Amino acid sequence: MKAGFIQTNPAFGDIPSNVERTAELMSPMHADLVVLPELFNTGYQFISKEETVELSEEIPSGFTTQQLITLSKKLRVYIVAGIAERAGEECYNSAVLTGPEGFLGVYRKTHLFFDEKLWFTPGNTGFRVWRTPIGAIGIMVCFDWFFPESARTLALMGAEIIAHPSNLVLPFCPDAMVTRCLENRVFTVTANRTGTEQRGGRDALDFIGRSGIVSPQGEVLTRASDDREEVSVVEIDPSLARNKDLNPFNNFFADRRPDLYKI
Repeated sequence: MKAGFIQTNPAFGDIPSNVERTAELMSPMHADLVVLPELFNTGYQFISKEETVELSEEIPSGFTTQQLITLSKKLRVYIVAGIAERAGEECYNSAVLTGPEGFLGVYRKTHLFFDEKLWFTPGNTGFRVWRTPIGAIGIMVCFDWFFPESARTLALMGAEIIAHPSNLVLPFCPDAMVTRCLENRVFTVTANRTGTEQRGGRDALDFIGRSGIVSPQGEVLTRASDDREEVSVVEIDPSLARNKDLNPFNNFFADRRPDLYKI
């Protein structure tokens, strides 16, 4: 299968334009799976709860998810995209999965970063894996990577590919994903954004780009620049992620000692 990412520089609050730009970039990709950044449709630096509520959308009935469903059906592609979700009185930093068959599900970010805690409710979906015709797809969002339990949980649930919508400002993640893939023997597709946001008198946020796809052997298959909108697609074999053997004597999962890991 062909997996790819789109690295964008969204205009804050301009949902129709951000979605339209993403569709333009996606149309010529010819991929089976495309991962988009965290909050790709809104931008990142919210400055009030009221603004967060205004820009969040219900899932799957909201504008953005419906547009993604249409794209998935038209292009015959699975899409993982980070958006702000409104559910009743709560707002979540979420990611949706759509495919040729329509809406497949939503994951709500477990580990909120910095002042996300002012605007969003911590996710309550738990980690999820969807078994699709192109492979078993798990999702984590941005700061979730910092917690080894996130990728490990998805891998133990059978994920072959971890889709990772992100808005990274710290420099560590692109290289650390090599370790996440090695220790879990999975593919990861990290879709980050570029550009700078400085709103409401807050400190500027500089997004680092460097989206990438990493193999179960820790090989960086593709990596984007730090300052440009880019798309990238590589061919991968998800079945390689089912082999957890390091050598004839060691298996990453069989050798685990969970009875000794309790703290």
